[in-house]
Amino acid sequence: MIPALVNDELDVLRQMVPLDHLNILELGCGAAKLARDLMRAHPGNQYTGLEVDLRQHAANLTQPQEGMRFEVGVAQSIHLPDQSVDLVLMLKSLHHVPLDQMANALAETARVLKPGGHLYVSEPVYDGALNDIVRIYNDEGTVRAAAQAAVDQALAASNSPWVQVRESRFDMPVRFKSFEEFETRMMRPTFADHHLDDDKIARTRAAFLPHLKDDGAAFTRPMHVRLLQRRV
Repeated sequence: MIPALVNDELDVLRQMVPLDHLNILELGCGAAKLARDLMRAHPGNQYTGLEVDLRQHAANLTQPQEGMRFEVGVAQSIHLPDQSVDLVLMLKSLHHVPLDQMANALAETARVLKPGGHLYVSEPVYDGALNDIVRIYNDEGTVRAAAQAAVDQALAASNSPWVQVRESRFDMPVRFKSFEEFETRMMRPTFADHHLDDDKIARTRAAFLPHLKDDGAAFTRPMHVRLLQRRV
């Protein structure tokens, strides 16, 4: 059973998918923290991380790790052969795919997965105190709903290559030492320009500060995981 509060999402992935001797692809890998932990714990795997953010990609290349390679790429156009991957990870990344490309991204994922392979889609839920703060400067209500709708539509298609085999909802703790840390991590990511101005920053700070205690600000982020399998 997956607990209601999850500190490490790798534990969730382990419960859903055997993680040995796999060819793994991550779409929108970011800093690939979960993947790096996975590869240390399961060194027999091979991993490719695709990232569209050139600054993050450059940072990834400065931290080489055995069995891992990083490339620039997007989910809607994957430069890998058909049926070459055992597991695809999308960790808070499907909602970043352009709205008109989400279906293509899922189709490309199906193309590169081996029959019986898995797609692990983990998306933040549009709810909670942290979400209320973030939406002041970056309202993701539309894109998060579109990501779930894209998965639903891919499953419902008459010739769908997919079957959903697991689903889970849980909370993950998120902590910030200060508003300055929140601003750096959440408001000024390298992959997006949130068009910040003095008013947005002030309103976000005002919403954040009531949560700040002597030991920092603690939140929980509700998550929704769907595990799809490529039909044999």
